[in-house]
Amino acid sequence: MKLAKSSRFSPTSGPVVTIVLDGVGISPREDGDAVKAARTPMLDKLMANFPMTKLLAHGKAVGMPSDEDMGNSEVGHNAIGAGRVFAQGAKLVAESIASGHLWQGHAWQEVVAAAKQGGTLHFLGLFSDGNVHSHIDHLKAMIERAKQEGVGKVRLHILLDGRDVGETSALDYVDPFEAYLDGLRSADFDVAVASGGGRMKITMDRYEADWSMVQRGWDIHVKGEGRQFASAHEAIETYRNELGVIDQDLPGFVIAKDGQPLGKIVDGDAVVFYNFRGDRAIEISRAFTEETFCPFHRGALPKVTYAGMMQYDGDTKLPPRFLVEPPAIDRTMGEYLAKNGVSQYAISETQKYGHVTYFWNGNRSGKFDDALETYVEIPSDVVPFEQRPWMKCAEITDALIAAIRSGQYKYLRVNYANGDMVGHTGNFEAAVTAMQGLDLQLARLIPVILEAGGVALITADHGNADEMYELDKKGNVTRDAEGRTKAKTSHTLNPVPFVLVSGEADPAYKLRDDLAAPGLSNIAATVLNLLGYEAPQDYDPSLIVPA
Repeated sequence: MKLAKSSRFSPTSGPVVTIVLDGVGISPREDGDAVKAARTPMLDKLMANFPMTKLLAHGKAVGMPSDEDMGNSEVGHNAIGAGRVFAQGAKLVAESIASGHLWQGHAWQEVVAAAKQGGTLHFLGLFSDGNVHSHIDHLKAMIERAKQEGVGKVRLHILLDGRDVGETSALDYVDPFEAYLDGLRSADFDVAVASGGGRMKITMDRYEADWSMVQRGWDIHVKGEGRQFASAHEAIETYRNELGVIDQDLPGFVIAKDGQPLGKIVDGDAVVFYNFRGDRAIEISRAFTEETFCPFHRGALPKVTYAGMMQYDGDTKLPPRFLVEPPAIDRTMGEYLAKNGVSQYAISETQKYGHVTYFWNGNRSGKFDDALETYVEIPSDVVPFEQRPWMKCAEITDALIAAIRSGQYKYLRVNYANGDMVGHTGNFEAAVTAMQGLDLQLARLIPVILEAGGVALITADHGNADEMYELDKKGNVTRDAEGRTKAKTSHTLNPVPFVLVSGEADPAYKLRDDLAAPGLSNIAATVLNLLGYEAPQDYDPSLIVPA
C-alpha cells in the first residue's frame, strides 16, 4: 500500500485538516434554512474569500439506490474516507431480496427453522421508509416470505421514526400496515405488532451514549414490561395527547390482550433486527448475543436465534449471524496514510465519534497503527439537543487546537455534530443557535491552522439544518391555513459545501472545474494530493489541479 510521491503537488508545510460540519447543506431557498438564518460571519467570510464548490452528498453519489434517497452520516463518512463509492446497505438489502439471495442464506434459513420448531419469529427495527437505517418494504418482504415458508407466528416490535421521515408521520405507516397485516393473517399465520416506541427514546442508542435507552427497549420488547395498549394506534394517539411529543420521542409501549403482552421474546424464539445501518444496531445486538454483558441488568437471557440484517461491526463480528453481507470497503485513506507513516488525529463528541473513526475507516473498529493514530472522543451531554444546541463544539475545538499546535500530526479530521443532531429535533431556533456556536469555533480554529502553515477543507456529510421546514412536491415550504410551517427533522437532498482554506497568497493548486458531478468521494484524493501523494488509481479524482 505504498503511495507514490506526487510530481505535481508538494506537501503542505503544515497539517491538512478536514472539518466536517455534520448536517450543513446548501439550500436553494432561504425560508426554513437555519444555516442562512444564523449569524455566521466566519463561515460567510471563508465561503466568499476562498475557493469553494458544491459536492453531492446523497443518492447514487454515496452508494444509495437512487437519487431520491437522502444521504446520511454513515454513507457520507464512508465515501469521504474510502475515496470511492460503494453500494450501501439499502441497495444491498434490496438487491438481496430481489435476487432471492437473502432467502437462500444460512442465516435466514436458521431463523425460519427456529420459528418452525415452535418458536415465534420477531422482527425488530426502525419502522419507516426513510431508507437511512431501514425500509418498511424490507420488513414486508420478510414477513411474506416467512408465511410462505410455513412460519406460524410472527411478532413485530416497531421503532417509530419521525427523524428520517415526517416528525409526526407514525400513523401514516402504522394504520396502512395494520390493514396489510389483516390481509396476511390467517388460521395458520398469526402476525401482530407486539411493542414499540420512539427511536430516540428506546433501543436505538449509539456509541454507548445512553445505555438506558437500550434497557428501556429490552424491557419493552423482550420482557413485555411497559405501559399496555390495545394497539399501536392507540399508544401513539394517547402519548401525543398526553405529552405532545413527536414520533422519535414517544415512550415505549406494549400491546396486550387481557392484560398479557402479545409478544414477549422467550427461549426458542428467533429475532431479526432488520436495520441495515450499523451504528444504532450494535448495542441492542450486543444485548441479545453476549453471554457476559455488563451495561445493564438484562435478567435471564432468552435463548434465541438472533440475526442482524447485516453484520454491524466486522472487527468484533457482531452479530455473528446476519442476513446480508455488508459492503466490503477496503484500502481507505486512513489505512493508506498509516501504511505510509503519516500521523493522524481524529476527534468528535460521542454522537459522531464513530463517524470519524469506524465509518471513516470503512466500517472498521480500531486503528491501523496505534503509534501513528490518535482518536479522541469528547463525551456528549445526555440531554435533548435543542436544550443545549452548542453541544460540545467548544470542547472539541479546545482539543483540536492543542493537537494542531503540538505539531505531532500531519492529517487531522473533526466532525462537529451540531447541524445534524440539532437539525433532527426540528427546532428552528435551536438549529440557528447551533450554527452560530459552530461559527464561533471556526473563528477560533481556522487562524490556528493557518498559523501552522496548514490547509483546512471545510465540508459536510449531508444536509439537515439547511431545510428545517417540510416541503411540498414542488419544493416549496408547506403551510397550513394559518400560515404555520411544519418542522422537518430529516436529512436533505441538497449538496454540501467544500471550501479550501489556505494561508498562501498564491497556492500552487486550484479547484478544478471540469468534474461533472463532484461528490464526497472526491475528497480523499484531494487530501492525498495536499499531503504530497498521488491517489491510488481507482480513487475518485481529486478536486484540485496544479495552478
